[in-house]
Amino acid sequence: MVNPSNPLVSIVNFEESRWNRYRVWKPLSLMVLAGLTPSEWKIQIIDENLGAPDYAALPRPDLVGITAFTSQANRAYEVAAHFRGLGVPVVMGGIHATMCREEAMERVDALVTGEAEGIWPGVLEDALNGRLQHRYDGGLADIKDVPMARHDLLNRGYACGAIQTTRGCPLNCSFCSVTAFNGAHYRQRPVADVVRELRMISEKYVLVVDDNLVGTRREHVARAKDLFRAMAHADLGKKWFAQASINFADDEELLALAAKAGCVGVFIGFESPTPEGLREIGKKFNIQKDRDIHESVRRIQRHGILVAGSFIIGLDTDEPGVGKLIAETARRHGVDNLNALFLTPLPGTRLWDLMKSEDRIALDAFPGDWKYFTLTFPVAQYKNLSLEDIIQEMITCDWSFYSIRRILCRVWSSIWQRRKPLVSLVGNFSYRKNLRLNRKSYADFQSYVKTHVST
Repeated sequence: MVNPSNPLVSIVNFEESRWNRYRVWKPLSLMVLAGLTPSEWKIQIIDENLGAPDYAALPRPDLVGITAFTSQANRAYEVAAHFRGLGVPVVMGGIHATMCREEAMERVDALVTGEAEGIWPGVLEDALNGRLQHRYDGGLADIKDVPMARHDLLNRGYACGAIQTTRGCPLNCSFCSVTAFNGAHYRQRPVADVVRELRMISEKYVLVVDDNLVGTRREHVARAKDLFRAMAHADLGKKWFAQASINFADDEELLALAAKAGCVGVFIGFESPTPEGLREIGKKFNIQKDRDIHESVRRIQRHGILVAGSFIIGLDTDEPGVGKLIAETARRHGVDNLNALFLTPLPGTRLWDLMKSEDRIALDAFPGDWKYFTLTFPVAQYKNLSLEDIIQEMITCDWSFYSIRRILCRVWSSIWQRRKPLVSLVGNFSYRKNLRLNRKSYADFQSYVKTHVST
């Protein structure tokens, strides 16, 4: 089972920066499928983020399974071609295979769309009996039946473990494919199962990979409280990070329970510094009830929880100066880390449909160009910003927020407020280290665009 790498994503290059070890998470989907695999199968999970092996030197497998985000698709097809050349059948699943079915089906022996848990045992039985079908549709799995992931198969080389407790997101932002893939219905694993699986994770730090840990409705928040109480009662000694919407800040009891359960940081999508930008991408949730974002962030931080904020550059409402505006907005919000990304049309999103209809997808030599769809390259045509302009806006944003002076101020603030200063230090300097790598990546990208796109 293979999780392909993308060499253009600098955060996974451990050789370039030792800080990157803290920014890579395990391929949890493969570990979950391994937990569903009958005992007669011998399983090896290969995460190319830790380095691609010499596949030719490995024993010839009976079956290869590959997962891939869009940015990994090109490498996934290379791995598939290698094994198919040896006569080994290849099964591919994941979000890219689901959204680009015809493309993927041309390059593998069997395609699994949607969530694979409900059909994976059947795929293996067909493979064992030589009747592998060309396509299997998984749809949405019953998350209550998701087994414990095989954490023992990847127990070295990572700073953080990984676990999932919910699936689905009702917000349905225009740029995000989560709702298209996992659905808008918010599904929750049994609390006891989550706690039991956490005990199996050897790493002290854990990434909760849920797209929205606490949900958006009262019953979602109530379930999150039950989970946090159970985690605290189990006294697991884990420190964990999660993704959530800004409503995470609205309930003091929820925050207190999260902190008691070991939460050290939360990643929140602020997306745009302007109400117009939020309306453009369909995320009016952030500006409901005249929310004071700074106060919401401070409320979270008062419980000793770090806040990382995500913003997007390249919206139709963005104009020259947006990079500095985002950095200043993040500073005013008081976030501990800033993750600025380029607006990227991913297959399966409303944004993809819109930009494709307007002929605004600049890089479209697929599958080769998929490697640039990492959210860290400007692959589209932007309304008010040229290629050179939008890259400069990103550089301005990142270097302004991650100046040494501002990093030291944030770390000092986390010390003063007893808010995980070591985690803050690692997070800030890992980002800053990669900014230098990004400059070279941008230069190489611009050269590629001028050579391959303009002609």
